[in-house]
Amino acid sequence: MTDDAVSGRQDALLVDDTRFDAHAPLGHHPERPERLVAARAGVRTAAGASFHPVTGRAASDEELGRVHERRFIDALSKLRGESGYLDPDTYVSAQSVDVARLAAGSLVAMVDATIDGPIGKGVALLRPPGHHARPAKAMGFCLLNNIAVAAAHARARGVRRVAVVDWDVHHGNGTQEMFWRDASVLYLSTHQFPFYPGTGDLDEVGEGDGKGYTVNVPLGAGGGDAVYASAFERVLLPVLEAYAPELVLVSAGFDAAARDPLAQMELSPEAYGWMAKAVARVTDASSRGRMALVLEGGYDLVALEGGMRSAVEGMLGGSAVEPGRAPDDEGVERAAKAAQKAWAGVS
Repeated sequence: MTDDAVSGRQDALLVDDTRFDAHAPLGHHPERPERLVAARAGVRTAAGASFHPVTGRAASDEELGRVHERRFIDALSKLRGESGYLDPDTYVSAQSVDVARLAAGSLVAMVDATIDGPIGKGVALLRPPGHHARPAKAMGFCLLNNIAVAAAHARARGVRRVAVVDWDVHHGNGTQEMFWRDASVLYLSTHQFPFYPGTGDLDEVGEGDGKGYTVNVPLGAGGGDAVYASAFERVLLPVLEAYAPELVLVSAGFDAAARDPLAQMELSPEAYGWMAKAVARVTDASSRGRMALVLEGGYDLVALEGGMRSAVEGMLGGSAVEPGRAPDDEGVERAAKAAQKAWAGVS
């Protein structure tokens, strides 16, 4: 019996690399290296966790090409060594392109480790974030879509059903677009709406073979723990359970926190522990526990540290504060009806 087993600590994989810090803005920017200092502190102080590092590597053109267009990959490569803004929100510094490839490839390496090894759960502290990156466009602080690259890689490895749970406060338009017609990747999102980037309404459910496999829960500003708990229990978790994923990747943004300066939601740090624990219950039943928390947004450092700590503890089976419920929330009611209608045609 191992020391960790005796102490009750749970094994988890960890992707972290000081090279991620080299993606640095020219001046003040919300997406800054200090975010990883806070996220690392949250992971380091998470109770009951024993981390095993995953060796990072750069993503190959083939891995990126499963979700990104070749012309975009080539154009991004030409920006190596350059500094500037690709749009009003999204910057590159001299090492950003290589860092973005490293982030995407390191998550691919974690997916391989969950498939091949004995440890099913992991945490990926990645910069730059990824869920806004589209097939042929960087946007929203994101250069490459880390979680989409990893989901597509899992499919290439033979994982039949992958689920992406996106609780970032902003809708993951890039991830949704990449799997819009794909029934083998279920995309579930809670997000403030209407809000940046303007996508994620109820009628966005996928097309063709993917119809019904995109489930959006747009929530009005000001929603707190009870609203999110209702959204998870009434919409996300029932669909996730019915889908029975073999791998779950969480776009773990912490910008729905009450302290976050870029949004107007009201989540407590403890809410992230409850959400992670709820998703982990599904993965333990359907996927032998294969699940990864993948850092996306979160721009208040105190909220990011506390939310990350809570999410890690929840994923690994620690105690999680049960939030109240808000069954009469209009957004959740509408999302539940839309999800039931869409899912009825595919389940």
